[in-house]
Amino acid sequence: MIIGQFNDSFQPIMDGVANVTRNYAYWLHKKYGSCYVVTPNFPKYEDCEAFEVIRYFSLPIPVRPPYRLGIPHIDLELRRKLKEIPFDLVHTHSPFSSGQLALKIARNRRIPIVATFHSKFYDDFKTATKSDVLAQFGVKQVINFFNSVDAVWTVNKATVETLREYGYKGAVDVVYNGIDFTPVSNFETRRQQIDELFTLSPQENVLLFVGQHIWQKNLKLLIQALHFLHQWGTSFKMIFVGTGFAEKAMKEQVQELGINNKVIFLGNLLDRELLKSLYARADLFLFPSIYDTAAIVVREAAAVQCPSVVVENANCAEGLIDNYNSFIAPNDAESYARKVKEVLSNRPHLSQVGEKAQQTLSRHWEQIIEEVAEKYQNLIIEYKNKERFSVSINY
Repeated sequence: MIIGQFNDSFQPIMDGVANVTRNYAYWLHKKYGSCYVVTPNFPKYEDCEAFEVIRYFSLPIPVRPPYRLGIPHIDLELRRKLKEIPFDLVHTHSPFSSGQLALKIARNRRIPIVATFHSKFYDDFKTATKSDVLAQFGVKQVINFFNSVDAVWTVNKATVETLREYGYKGAVDVVYNGIDFTPVSNFETRRQQIDELFTLSPQENVLLFVGQHIWQKNLKLLIQALHFLHQWGTSFKMIFVGTGFAEKAMKEQVQELGINNKVIFLGNLLDRELLKSLYARADLFLFPSIYDTAAIVVREAAAVQCPSVVVENANCAEGLIDNYNSFIAPNDAESYARKVKEVLSNRPHLSQVGEKAQQTLSRHWEQIIEEVAEKYQNLIIEYKNKERFSVSINY
């Protein structure tokens, strides 16, 4: 198969959808043919992937750094490159610039297009516009896009419900995300590496967050919860990994609450082995987001026996069981902090939950892509049969 993966974000931007796009491309290219990623360009960044990354013209988005606004229709070099690739199927992970480009290619070449619904777009539109009316209008355009493609996928059953709430009535396939981490055997070496890097004592409670630094991820609640832990005398070091438009305000909030000596903002981290070591050293992964649909980072943490603390009724809590393979808290800062304090005080139970997290929540991308490739092959065959039938009827 010759497949195109289209998305509005990709390395060096670190987010879950970019992670999905990269792993789809890597494993498809390795095992099932040729795969290309088509995405906006990023100044001064050089791609070094096993597959080809095709970049197109973009501009910065001032209100949402480090993201870029892709403008593919004015990029003549892009047209030339894409014209040379005989795609069998295109798959978009975004309904915006890359999605519109993928849809145009699919219709012009009479090939199938798959679109995965990854994000709670209403939340993004509401944050950007501060208007319910404009947010609803944006969601309507998103649903119009999903109504235009040949197959709609999403990442778990809870997110199917979100898609229905937005107004989509068509068929939906659930295709779960995977992770690119494998279990580690050198726990102590990795933990020692992090202790030395951040000058931590081996007994220090380490808490970790990995992801975009945006308010939609409930980070105000998380920082307030850290303040409660500090007030109660709980010893900890909190490490934030990632970047985003709220980063500056987060640092200010930490400063105002007097917990800046307990918090490390590490910024963007592309070194996957170092990230794995951070997960291995962390006692808990704190992820209170109600915005995320299916958080890969929760699974990454689970792969190295680091259980997560999530909030109840969040989409990303699907498959998580409190006190079995994770910890689940109410969606308020004090209750969330109380849950963290309670968990840290019972080390044997924390270790047991970490082991169950690894056993039940981590599934490698190589396994996921076997299912993906089979679905692609079926779609390609179905589409060709439909085209032949259409031609015969017209004839």
